Amino acid sequence: MLRWLRSIAIGSAGLAAVVGALLYATPLAAQSSAAPLETTDETGRHVAIPQPVRRIVSLAPSITETLYALGAQDRLVGVTDYSDYPPEAKQKPNIGGSINPNLEQLVALKPDLVVATRALNRRETVDALARLGFAVYATDERTVEGVLVSTERLADVIGAHERGAELVAGLRERLAELKRALEGRAPRRVLFVVWHDPLISIGRETFLADALRWAGAKSVINSSQDWPRLSLEEVVRLQPEYLVFADSHAEQGALNFEALRERPGWRNLDAVRGRRIAIISDAVNRPCPRLVDAIEQLARQLHPEAFPQKSENGKQECASCAR
Repeated sequence: MLRWLRSIAIGSAGLAAVVGALLYATPLAAQSSAAPLETTDETGRHVAIPQPVRRIVSLAPSITETLYALGAQDRLVGVTDYSDYPPEAKQKPNIGGSINPNLEQLVALKPDLVVATRALNRRETVDALARLGFAVYATDERTVEGVLVSTERLADVIGAHERGAELVAGLRERLAELKRALEGRAPRRVLFVVWHDPLISIGRETFLADALRWAGAKSVINSSQDWPRLSLEEVVRLQPEYLVFADSHAEQGALNFEALRERPGWRNLDAVRGRRIAIISDAVNRPCPRLVDAIEQLARQLHPEAFPQKSENGKQECASCAR
C-alpha cells in the first residue's frame, strides 16, 4: 500500500508527447471479425471490447490477481510493477509502474483489452490508451461487496462468466459464514497502520475500512480522506484496542512491531503494552478475491472465541483456550 502512496506520476505534458508519437507510429488495436462487446465500465465510460478477448494487459497488481483467479492467466500478456501474486505473475512481461506505465511497451503487446483500476491508475493514462484505439475497462471497488461485483463484471467482460460466478459464489458463502460466526459480538476498535513514519491509516470510505467491518472490527479513525496522516498524540487519545498491520511475512511484521515498541509515544498505547496486535497478509491491501482470505485471518485474531476448533478427540475447543 505504501508503495502506491509514494508512486510519482509523470507530467501531463510528457504523457501527451508520448501519446502523440505513438498515434503516428503505431496502428490502432487489431480489429476482430466478431462484433465488439458494448459495455459501460465501473467509472461510467463506454467501452467497445473486441471479441473474443485473447490478449489482456493488467495495469494494477489487484487486477492481475483477479485475472489469475478467473483462470485468464494464459491470456495475460503484460503486467505492472508489484504484480507478485501468484508468484508466476512475476514472469509476465512488465510494462512499468501502475501510475506511469510504459505506453510504448504496452502498445507493442497488442492487447485486445487493457484493464485499469480507478484507485491506482490515472485517468490521463486511460484516455491516452483510448485515443490509441485500445479498449480500456476500468474497475472501481470501494467496498467488499464492490470487489465481488467487480470480479463478476470483469469475468463477463473477458468471457469467463461461469468461472466468475463460481468464484464469487464461494466468496459470498465464506463471508456469510463469517457473519454468522461474529453475530452479536461487539466490534473491536482498531487502528490499521498503513505506515508508521509518518503515521498513516485508512479513511472511512475505503474498501479497507469495509474489510475491517466484515472482520468484526471498526477503525478508530473517522476521516473522509482515504489515507489520513495522524499524530501519535491523537492515536494515544483514541486508545485503540488492537493495532492491525499488513505484511507479506508475519515474522517480519512481528520484528517491526518489536522495534516500534521502543519508540517514544507508542509505549503510551495500551494495545502496545498489552501486545494486542494483529499481523495479517498484505492481501488485505488489494481489492481482489484474496481479500476474503485476509478478512478471515483478521477475524480469527480479533475474535478467537468465535471460531471453535476440533481437538484430536473430535471435540470442539475454543481457539483461545491456550492463551
